[in-house]
Amino acid sequence: MGMKQQTFSDIEYSNRRRKTKREEFLDSMDEMIPWDYWVSIIKPYYPSGKRGRPPKSIETMLRMYLMQNWFNLSDEGIEDAIYDSYAMRSFMHLDFLTEQVPDATTLLHFRHLIEENKIGKRIFDDVKSRLEKAGLIMHGGSIVDATIIAAPSSTKNKEGKRDPEMHQTKKGNQWYHGMKVHSGVDA
Repeated sequence: MGMKQQTFSDIEYSNRRRKTKREEFLDSMDEMIPWDYWVSIIKPYYPSGKRGRPPKSIETMLRMYLMQNWFNLSDEGIEDAIYDSYAMRSFMHLDFLTEQVPDATTLLHFRHLIEENKIGKRIFDDVKSRLEKAGLIMHGGSIVDATIIAAPSSTKNKEGKRDPEMHQTKKGNQWYHGMKVHSGVDA
């Protein structure tokens, strides 16, 4: 991709005292995700762009799709959130001087392609196994509490009693346990 031109936002944000929880979360996901591998899973199903306008890059669409899932937003909601949030714009790896965020309809088509070809399950299973290997769990949901927290494998403390702050939750057929973290990010 080469050197990305720094915008005023980038310069302004680089002078802050600390990163937000959302930014830390997105940075860790950005590093952890095998982008080339996931793009290669989607590529055989993705339109070539021989007809109509050239499609957005698979990676751009995948980044938007993942954030939509992590932060539990609608197609329009994630489009707006990316424009509103510096952390989300950074995660998109777009050069805003030359590109726009994909619109809600483009995301809808991408989501259907992912769902119809059962790619979402492959990707999320891969995320889960990578997080487990790293000793992390993902407590998703809304933007307010989308954060990764490390948690021990048992809910009992050293006295053998359950920690009242620790909870178990079931999502699909999978049990997760840990603490709910509300980082109070303005949505």
